[in-house]
Amino acid sequence: MEPALGRVSWVCVLATLFCSLLGAGCSSRPASDGPTLTLATTTSAQDTGLLDELLPRFRDETGIEVKVVARGTGEALQLARRGDADALLVHDPASEEQLIADGFGEARHEIMHNDFVLIGPASDPAGVKGEKSIAAAFATIAAQEAAFYSRGDKSGTHQKEKAVWRAAHIEPNGAWYRSSGVGMAEMLSMADEKQGYTLTDRGTFLKRRKHLELVILSEGDPLLLNRYSVIVVNAYKHPHVHHAEAERFLTFMQSPATRNFIAEFGVERYGAPLFYVNEINP
Repeated sequence: MEPALGRVSWVCVLATLFCSLLGAGCSSRPASDGPTLTLATTTSAQDTGLLDELLPRFRDETGIEVKVVARGTGEALQLARRGDADALLVHDPASEEQLIADGFGEARHEIMHNDFVLIGPASDPAGVKGEKSIAAAFATIAAQEAAFYSRGDKSGTHQKEKAVWRAAHIEPNGAWYRSSGVGMAEMLSMADEKQGYTLTDRGTFLKRRKHLELVILSEGDPLLLNRYSVIVVNAYKHPHVHHAEAERFLTFMQSPATRNFIAEFGVERYGAPLFYVNEINP
């Protein structure tokens, strides 16, 4: 008689083969008794605390439980490509458009925006305080070889940083340029401890400002606009995704009540909104 363990092993092998043949039709996500949604989002959206406030409201309104997977935008987009997320809240428009062109996501819906800021030590060893051109500020930091901390993780923040280096016509390298591979909140703590420069979204900085000695040194350049969009993962590519739940999340994020909440989020606690709402696009 075949051992029970052997039978179980063969069942596992056959199940794996079946899922491989079906491709997108199988998902590694566990089943749930109620409606669920997996939201892949950038660490900056999570670190501001916005989702901690919004998602219970969404659950109460719809009965849908949301599992948040907070990664850099690059990793979040890869989750969508693999069918391991139902919706995205991300902030790298060029990569988002490529995702849609490749058929893995539906249209981008810009929900809100803030901006990026260059922060560094109050002593400002590179002398960039008040510089209006972010490319010029980066060029000065590179010329002075002042310590600069990069996310280095293909996140939306990292992509924006690389865009600024391109605008400055500089390929950063050397001991002064330090790639961390960590999320935004950890990056701020690291740069603060080492008293280096870094690029951050304003929302995360405002939330963590009281724990930091670093200050804003350059801001306001149009290149630093930071746009957040919701994308529903394409069910034609991945039939197993929770498409209806993702559509409900998009509708919720575009609703007047949610837009008003986002516009006011952070004002009382931090003295300024962490995000500004966008006009609703179709």
